[in-house]
Order: sequence, then structure tokens, then C-alpha cells
Amino acid sequence: MASTLGPLNGALRAVDRAQAGGPLDKAMAAAAQKAEAAAAALDTARTPDNATAGNGRLASALRSLGQDLRSARGGGGRCAASPRVELGTASGPKEVKEASRALTALGYDAALDLPRTEQAKHRRLGNGTLIRDGSRGGLGRLTIDNGTGTDAVVSLTRGSRTALSVYVRHGSDTTVGSVSSGSYTVYFTTGEDWDGGKRSFTRQCSFQKFDDTADFRTVRVAGGTQYTVLRFTLNKVIGGNATTSDVPPGEFPS
Repeated sequence: MASTLGPLNGALRAVDRAQAGGPLDKAMAAAAQKAEAAAAALDTARTPDNATAGNGRLASALRSLGQDLRSARGGGGRCAASPRVELGTASGPKEVKEASRALTALGYDAALDLPRTEQAKHRRLGNGTLIRDGSRGGLGRLTIDNGTGTDAVVSLTRGSRTALSVYVRHGSDTTVGSVSSGSYTVYFTTGEDWDGGKRSFTRQCSFQKFDDTADFRTVRVAGGTQYTVLRFTLNKVIGGNATTSDVPPGEFPS
């Protein structure tokens, strides 16, 4: 059994050492192949009577591990949780550990070096934190109410340029001032665990935009200045007339 599991152990140790990103994805793909190969070998191996049930259980667990290694590989895009976090919540590694422990107790060398995993993170920014702050030179004011169940990031864009992005915690509101005159598309993404490097949440993500533009004007008039004050609510409210549309993650402004 040790000879059957040896190549898989080597592949799992490579997963443990691999750096996040492409190297980790490649190592996990290789380990998935080794896990499936080890399961196939166990299916055809001659097994003592007292180990038959445990052998079958380990083969099944290795197939689950192979599937989990494949599905946990990071896509690198928006709303992509860490592969080690995904693997930490998967059933395959737990099944392998239990099956290996049972066979080891019978005197068979079925130990496997499962790779390290990570617990899910819950990173958040402070309410009203400006993630992106372009040139703001007007007097316009935008207030955002987030009555959804998760945090949000709201972005105002003009054409392909993002003028500003602001973080709004769930159950809170925030106001951004000095918005320059112009017509803006208002995007918002909601979710859990804000990854500042990817500028995206990693779990329970949604990506939307308001169908109507936000039009700000700052103009001089007799006796002073007139400017636009707008309020957007991210959750549906009674009497609200603003409609939203889903946006493909790849089209959401970064």
C-alpha cells in the first residue's frame, strides 16, 4: 500500500509547498491525477480480508479528494476564494484522513501527507473608505444606503474611467462629497471578505449596476451655486423607482 500511495504523497507535499496562484493550481491538478490513479490501483489490489472494507473506503475517499483538488483550484478572477480555504472546507480531505486512520490502526501503512489548509477570512474596510478617489472638484453629494445583508463597494464611472469607489458596510450609509459635474454609471458589488489586492469580495458575490445614470451638475446662479444631491439605496425599498441589472464579473470596473 505504501508503494501505491507514495506518488500521491509526493504530489500532496508539492501542494503544501506551492505558492499561491499558478504554481498552486498546477500542483493541485497534478495531485488530483495522483489521487485518482491511487484510487484505481487500490480497486485492483489484492487485499487481506481484514482490510477489504477499509481499502474500498480509502479508494472512494481518494476519488473525492481528487475532485476537491480540481474544484478548489483558484480561477484568479473576481470572487475567487483561496484554494486552501476551499480545500479546508471540502469533504475529501476529511474522508481520506478517516480512512487512512482506520487502515493504519489495522497495521497497514496508509498515512498520507495532506496539504495545509486555511480558514476563511472575514476582511472588511471601514464604512466610507474610499478605495479609489479620482479627481473630485465639484459640489455634488452622493449618499448610499446599504440595507443588504452584506458589505458593498459602489463605483461611479464615466466611460471607461472609474471616478471613485467607496466601501459601505451592510446596515450603514455613507456620503461622498465634491463629486464633479457629469453623467456617471453607478456600479455596486456586494459580498463577504474584501480582498484589497484583487479589489473584490471572495464569497457570496454579486455584481450589478443601476440602469439610470447619476447626473451631477454644479452651476453658478444668481446669488450662489446650485449642485446635485443624490441618494441611492442598494436594497429594494417600498416606493423606490431605481432599477438595476446584473453585470458579468469581468465587466465590473476595477
